[in-house]
Amino acid sequence: MPALPLTIEGSSVLHQMMRVRWSAWRKVPAGEKQALVKEAAAALEPLEQTGETALYSMLGHKGDLMLVHFRDSFDELNAAEIRLQNLQLADYLEPSTSYLSVVELGLYESTVKLYRSLVERGVEPNTPEWNKETEEVMARQKQAMSARLFPKIPDSRYICFYPMDRRRGEDKNWYTLPIEERQRQMDEHGQVGRRYAGKVQQIITGSIGFDDWEWGVDLFAQDPMIFKKLIYEMRFDEVSAVYALFGTFYVGIRVPGAQLGKLLSGEAPGRG
Repeated sequence: MPALPLTIEGSSVLHQMMRVRWSAWRKVPAGEKQALVKEAAAALEPLEQTGETALYSMLGHKGDLMLVHFRDSFDELNAAEIRLQNLQLADYLEPSTSYLSVVELGLYESTVKLYRSLVERGVEPNTPEWNKETEEVMARQKQAMSARLFPKIPDSRYICFYPMDRRRGEDKNWYTLPIEERQRQMDEHGQVGRRYAGKVQQIITGSIGFDDWEWGVDLFAQDPMIFKKLIYEMRFDEVSAVYALFGTFYVGIRVPGAQLGKLLSGEAPGRG
């Protein structure tokens, strides 16, 4: 049975973390500051309303601002990035890091079911018949899961984003496990996540070939403590305890474009 699980992909996603050049910003005359903020807010607010872009005030030393963009293609992400760079406010922002990925839904259960059926019927992998049935399954799944593949950015107050890998060491290697065993462990992992339904919204993005890690994880919630509880509980399931490697965690508080001026004036993001 082939080792590769089927995946379906949706929105293109870009995270941009930035630092504010505070020393330069403080020297800008008040009237000019107001004009720069007005231009940036006018660019941001329509994209907030459609769920395509969201701005967050970051906690800690890893940056001051995080912009998250969901678009239909890399070309649209690039256009959003260029537009931001051309705002006058960009002269006072310095990129600290970024992360590029696409919304990804893994289809372990459907993959194993399909592969078993094909093998039992004597269909060889990568033959026209194998490929035709595989494409039909993926097309059906894409249609059924369209809303999850192309989500709007949740309007939750808090975000937690982190990249992660599956371990590929000599002793523990996720990619050498049989696909049925990976399906079992991922199902166990998913059961933990489903216990937090309604408290946190999770969006998984794939980044193999696009960025330094294999996946990105976005968590959105109204209470940041739920991030700790969910991630801590998941640490005990097998796929996380044995095979997961995690990158840097970034946590932010949602800032509507209308509050950008207050934020840059030193006022913490308000509620509502």
